[in-house]
Amino acid sequence: MEPVTILLWLLALVLAAVGIAGLVLPGLPGAPILFAGLFAGAATDGFASVGTWTLVALGAMAALTYAVDFGAAALGAKRFGASRRAVIGAALGMLAGLFLGLVGVLVGPFVGAVLGELSNRRSLPEAGRAGLGATLGLAIGAAAKLALAFSMLGLFAAVRFFS
Repeated sequence: MEPVTILLWLLALVLAAVGIAGLVLPGLPGAPILFAGLFAGAATDGFASVGTWTLVALGAMAALTYAVDFGAAALGAKRFGASRRAVIGAALGMLAGLFLGLVGVLVGPFVGAVLGELSNRRSLPEAGRAGLGATLGLAIGAAAKLALAFSMLGLFAAVRFFS
């Protein structure tokens, strides 16, 4: 194997590992980093195995992680009977939490949903249920993002090594 190929594979492995970590840790754009790693892996043979359509599919899956990320907390709150304001609050809490690190990402949707529900003149127990739903939605969203990431790895491996 040529030194350039070895370096590309090393880059691909490092980027893929950092990308997967970034899907659950705040501050790292996990999906784009994972995609960059898979792109580097595709470049190892000059894109002969992993071509345009596979890269487009991988890119679409990476983009889907963002939809899952922003929608999960809001949908979780809605599932627990939250009002429209609580759902909006959970989404805004998730967005605000991104700037506050791991604690913000974990607490933001809960606080946002609770505040949204309280602004709708609901009781504290109802607001707490909305916050719990937002937090559970966040956990389910993280699991879905990891499932997408491993699907991306599986698609890449199937096309690169088994076709």
